[in-house]
Amino acid sequence: MGNRTPLAATLAANSISTAGTSLTLIGVPWFVLETTGSAGRAGVVAFCATLPIVVAALIGGPVIDRFGRRRTAIASDAVCAAAIAAIPLLHFADVLDFWMLCALMALNGFAHTPGNTARYVLIPDLAEHAGTTLPRAASLFDAVSRGARMIGAALAGVLIAFVGAETVLLLDAATFGLSALLIAAGVRGVRAAEPRKAEAPVSLRAYGTELREGYVHVLGNRLLLAVVVMVMFMNGTDQGWNAVLLPVHAESELSGAPAIGLLTALFGAGGLAGALLYGAVGHRFSRRAVFTVCVILCGAPRFLVAAVTGTTLPLAVTMLLGGIAGGVLNPILTTVVYERVPDRLRSRVSGALTAGSEFAMPVGGLAAGLLVEGAGATGALLAMGGIYFLATLSPLMFPSWRTLDDVPGAEPVQKPVPQTEVPAPAPVSSSGPSRPTPGP
Repeated sequence: MGNRTPLAATLAANSISTAGTSLTLIGVPWFVLETTGSAGRAGVVAFCATLPIVVAALIGGPVIDRFGRRRTAIASDAVCAAAIAAIPLLHFADVLDFWMLCALMALNGFAHTPGNTARYVLIPDLAEHAGTTLPRAASLFDAVSRGARMIGAALAGVLIAFVGAETVLLLDAATFGLSALLIAAGVRGVRAAEPRKAEAPVSLRAYGTELREGYVHVLGNRLLLAVVVMVMFMNGTDQGWNAVLLPVHAESELSGAPAIGLLTALFGAGGLAGALLYGAVGHRFSRRAVFTVCVILCGAPRFLVAAVTGTTLPLAVTMLLGGIAGGVLNPILTTVVYERVPDRLRSRVSGALTAGSEFAMPVGGLAAGLLVEGAGATGALLAMGGIYFLATLSPLMFPSWRTLDDVPGAEPVQKPVPQTEVPAPAPVSSSGPSRPTPGP
């Protein structure tokens, strides 16, 4: 039986960090709406918070390998704690200008991405270290993240109503600090978590080569590329929903911050149930069939329901069901990525995947704010929901998704050969769509 402490510590740290991020996800937009009253400014803050995420993902993969995944996760959480804590402290001192808020959210986004990536890419090694299977560890990683997101969202809605958005942001800063301590104390003795010996001296040319390897791998795998393009549009519209559309809808039609907390918590609860359900029985079904149905149901319906109703109950039911469908998706995609990316390239490829998947997020938040001010909340909801729906049709339209059920490296099923024939030697091949060529 393996040592489960590093895996448990990473899951706990990630869940605490995710819960804190949920506090920010609700607290910052509400703080902006309270202090400025402008949906457009909320969109600007969302843009400033997410653009550095893309930049960090674009260039961060080799840094994580050279600095070490454990050190990266600790440093990331420490910087995020300082950036988030500064927002309410400067506000209490009455010196917080709008540009300062944008700058602090940009710093938080830039620092948060490497830590997320470092924890994510450690899961296969920690699963092996703990003596558990990769699909089970991937499902558990997603399940605890979604559970934490649910708890954080519920707390945010209640706390904002009782103690204000500023206090919620201070609590978020504390969660980042606790996450850093858990990684520092719990993830020890795992070789994959430590800095890699440089394959080449540190230089701009060597860094560029390492960075390019991640993007070449993604571009050379049609399934991974299809995943990135689809998720890019989904994340962009999700950012518009979380940062602008849901807060505006809750402020004008529902009960304000508590409604945001309730709806986000229900979505998280559904996601937790979906992830656990897939972890328990998902292996019995076709990945592609399950993924195709769930990705269509997970997002677009909430935009439509919010656009045509002004009460909480229909949207609450939609968010819960959409969360269940969404909870199935990440375990599938996580397992597919781990299967198709060798350990040596995992940080670099994960950085490339994150950069591509989150490329539209800055535009999504900004566009949602501009759409609300130009076309109204209903028009913005319908427009963003339409984009989301079209994106989720990708598994039905593009042939590369047909390989979702393939497992690279698996032995192909051999047909019986009649005894009267002597078969010719067959070449060694993978049943997967494109076996990673630069593997270890």
